[in-house]
Amino acid sequence: MTCFPLFRWKKNCRSQIVPAFWWKKNSKSQIVQRVMDMPIYGNVKIYSSKELKKATRNFCSANKLGQGSFGCVYQGKLKNGQKVAIKVLSSESKQGTKEFLNELSVISNIIHPNLVKLYGCCVDGGQKMLVYNYLENNSVAKTLFGNARSSIRFDWRIRVKICIGVADGLAYLHEEVRPHIVHRDIKASNVLLDKDLNPKISDFGLAKLFPGNMTHISTRVAGTLGYLAPEYAIRGQLTKKADVYSFGVLLLEIVSGRWHTDPRLPLQDQFLLETAWALYESGDLESIIDRTLKDGFSTEEAHRFLRIGLLCTQDTAKIRPSMSMVAKMLKDVLKGRCAHNHANRGTDQPAKVKIGLGGSQLLEYDAEGQKNEPAKEKSKSPVNAHGTENLLL
Repeated sequence: MTCFPLFRWKKNCRSQIVPAFWWKKNSKSQIVQRVMDMPIYGNVKIYSSKELKKATRNFCSANKLGQGSFGCVYQGKLKNGQKVAIKVLSSESKQGTKEFLNELSVISNIIHPNLVKLYGCCVDGGQKMLVYNYLENNSVAKTLFGNARSSIRFDWRIRVKICIGVADGLAYLHEEVRPHIVHRDIKASNVLLDKDLNPKISDFGLAKLFPGNMTHISTRVAGTLGYLAPEYAIRGQLTKKADVYSFGVLLLEIVSGRWHTDPRLPLQDQFLLETAWALYESGDLESIIDRTLKDGFSTEEAHRFLRIGLLCTQDTAKIRPSMSMVAKMLKDVLKGRCAHNHANRGTDQPAKVKIGLGGSQLLEYDAEGQKNEPAKEKSKSPVNAHGTENLLL
């Protein structure tokens, strides 16, 4: 079966341009199947399987970058000398086919410095492949948490860049892309790093388009244990706040330098999120900060990043901040522009902001990032599931 592109453009009932993706059978001109209507635009190149086999030296194991539930990823070099990452989906997995089509549909026309760039695809018989820009330093999971010792030194400056970059990328998906996109699988292995250790969110196979008029989508649960928001894992109710929760877990991982789950530790310390909340409540949150951090490291900044991570992992979705608010809070920590910063000028005390977890206190921003006047304290304010009233950032 020979692979080549044939796009038939048509208008649907809403006057949107929708392409049809076809292929021929053998040498005949008969069209045998339409794969799926997808919003694919002219920036997606169609590669032949022959070209991609040559680029990867017939997909040799030495070029294998990683493997997921739907297939493998290989490093390749095109005939023009360009390095690429080629995601090869398993031909036996129906779910993999759906993931392929979904990923192609979602990211074919999205460009952002913190998202992977899709170059093109190949549909050749039962073989389906996606071609991305190659990122030299693999993923956060392998580089920061991997078993093999990495030569890369993850100092505090690099970790900050990764956290803020992922937050910016998610904020773009949630608020600037139309329709909005919920990733559904934010985790350390889906954050790739380029040669300068800039983060790129990858793997959009589980992503969902989220129309602006919907409060949530009821769908089957998909994602990775340890990163799943409780309302999504239990009830299948998907909102943007599910990504916020996953990002909160990732933020805790990056600052602490450990996985969300570590079976090598004593039972009471195996789950990072539970441990972080327990330490926060006991006033000893700083003890979870990665001890390998040394030069140029601000304990105060790391402490505040951890508290933002906890803010993102609230059990109740509506009191988690939006991703744009999370990105702003992270940047404000660095710029020293947290609430009451001006009031604290000329003193030796660090500026602090209280974020009302139950809506009782809101000193500068609400959960959606809107600026507010300070709210008066109530005698009995609601508490979150962990028994805390406020996070001092």
